[in-house]
Amino acid sequence: MTKLFQPLENPAFIPLRNRTVMSAMSRSFADSERCATDDMAAYYTRRAEGGAGLILTEGTLIHASGDGWANAPYIAEAKHADAWRKVVDGVHAEGGAIACQLWHMGRISHEDFTGDAPVSSTSQAAAGVNRQNNKPYGTPRALEASEMPGIYGLFADAAERALGAGFDAVELHMGHGYLPDQFMDGQVNDRTDQYGGSVENRCRFALELVEAVTKRVPGKQVMARISPSRMMGGLYEWPELDEMIAHLIPALGQLGLGALDVSCANSPYAETAGRMVRKIRPLFDGVIVAGASLSPQEAEAELESGFVDAITWGRAFIANPDLVRKITHNEELAAFDDTMRNTLV
Repeated sequence: MTKLFQPLENPAFIPLRNRTVMSAMSRSFADSERCATDDMAAYYTRRAEGGAGLILTEGTLIHASGDGWANAPYIAEAKHADAWRKVVDGVHAEGGAIACQLWHMGRISHEDFTGDAPVSSTSQAAAGVNRQNNKPYGTPRALEASEMPGIYGLFADAAERALGAGFDAVELHMGHGYLPDQFMDGQVNDRTDQYGGSVENRCRFALELVEAVTKRVPGKQVMARISPSRMMGGLYEWPELDEMIAHLIPALGQLGLGALDVSCANSPYAETAGRMVRKIRPLFDGVIVAGASLSPQEAEAELESGFVDAITWGRAFIANPDLVRKITHNEELAAFDDTMRNTLV
């Protein structure tokens, strides 16, 4: 391994000691006030001690109106930011960098969490059952165009709070079917106003969101996670995929976005995110991270290809707190199993 353990120094983004990234994974271990705990601090610190270059936190909710996950942490108030400081300090003490993933779940929620109808691009409920309360997803209320700046403000406020707490960067969760993705995905967005219909209109929410955030915090400290291609009972992709990428990606770069996290949501990499980074790389000069399920050898080859700058791992980091050290010494990795979800180790 050579490229994987080289520092990442791209002026568009924060410097990293190596090209390994712990992916954002929700764990549901916040306290009753939705604050980060000592156990969470120890959990993330162990991954930094084990060599992770960049850690992306679990989805961190920007406001109660975007909630939809039991015991997920918030960064909606000063008390939440203060609680995250012990996490940040622990990661920094071990030489790692850490970004706070900012989350608004939109219609992937229920009134049990939001207290009112969830908000979305649409008034159509998501199909299926919410695993967080074992009820069908709630019927959302389509946001009015006049409400969009308020949503952007929640993200921007949270970004300022996170950087104020010492985070190196923030990641806007714009993938996996959550609120920004509900605008970009033409299979969900059924609007007839300036936020729906055409490719340009479906990208408008995401671009205005990034613009609002990068006006409040430096763009080099902002990432965005997108998932234009993933497996959901078969291959699921944005309609007019190539046109969406051709419009969205250069515009994100022009807004000064530092990094893109191209996520395939636990899907086969080559068929999903691997295809996407090959479309995105020629259009984006910032940092691109992707991977999630690659072997160390596959990760090295993908870095050498130049399509990505750093490699994400998800479940492998849960099963192996010292994942990077193990890869460095060519040690066997522990396999992930679902029982590992039940505790923070």
